[in-house]
Amino acid sequence: MRIRVQVIIESDQEATPTHVEEIACFERGPLSPETLGLRLSEAKQMLAGVQQVMTAQQVEDYVEQQRQCPHCQHYLVCKGHHQIGLRTLFGKLTLTSPRLYTCSCQPQEKRSWSPVAALFSERSTPELLRQEVRWASLLSYGVTVKLLGDLLPMEHQLSTSTVSRHVHQVAERLEGELGDEHPSFIEGCPAQWYELPEPDAPLTVSLDGGYVHARSPESRKDGSFEVIVGKSTTGEGATTSFGMVSGYDSKPRRRLFEVLQAQGMQMNQAVTFLTDGGDTVRELTEGLNPLAEHILDWFHITMRITVLNQMTKGCPSSTKERGSRRNWRG
Repeated sequence: MRIRVQVIIESDQEATPTHVEEIACFERGPLSPETLGLRLSEAKQMLAGVQQVMTAQQVEDYVEQQRQCPHCQHYLVCKGHHQIGLRTLFGKLTLTSPRLYTCSCQPQEKRSWSPVAALFSERSTPELLRQEVRWASLLSYGVTVKLLGDLLPMEHQLSTSTVSRHVHQVAERLEGELGDEHPSFIEGCPAQWYELPEPDAPLTVSLDGGYVHARSPESRKDGSFEVIVGKSTTGEGATTSFGMVSGYDSKPRRRLFEVLQAQGMQMNQAVTFLTDGGDTVRELTEGLNPLAEHILDWFHITMRITVLNQMTKGCPSSTKERGSRRNWRG
């Protein structure tokens, strides 16, 4: 048995002929557990082939659209061609990137430009960056590279240094998009809150802080820093986890507010904060919602009761016992 896989690309314009290209050919003998369906290597080959044909046609159509001046509709002259590399989830692509002369009908800073290179300035697709950051947040950089390489046609495309660089770039971009810090994010007045749509079930936010021993290249004894982690849960059970370093993060309240906003928080919606009662954690939750309720969680209540219980055991239970202790000390 021979299985041939073809890609058929149909253009929106009737005058453009249909593009047909074969991307893979698989052969199978008698049916067995080993020959049933696709092998991982074949699936990776097919994905890479589909993307290669698909992206080549996409780039060709995009360049054709950009070769017409948007102001005078004149056809732009091509100065030359070069190639650019682009990393994707399904392999590294080599795209043809022509360089076009700018039109003289409008003043331009440059005499020529490359539309493909300008469009893919980062040289990595957003979907690839998303998967890198997602898995790198759960696993080590090395395991992330191996995992993506085993499941996707990305052989020799990624390295631990590449994943590390991409994670830091995405983190810096997200940090730059974060709004300014404010002492309070409560907006409007009770009359305006009353006009808002009916809110969803209350949000439940669990917060806890802990100290982590810091270590620097100069000294192993460099003090400790506080880490605050938490989880926000909607009435439907959807959860979002977050964390920050107290004292280092310059926008902790803004970061928590954005998490709650992403879960649909309204000013007329109740929010329950479960905390350990610490000053740093409690201050973090102030000014986020007018209907917020603060509750000391059961674990820390038990800890405090345990401490009080230990203290009471050390106290004298009667006047006679107090007198005997004074005599013993004397």
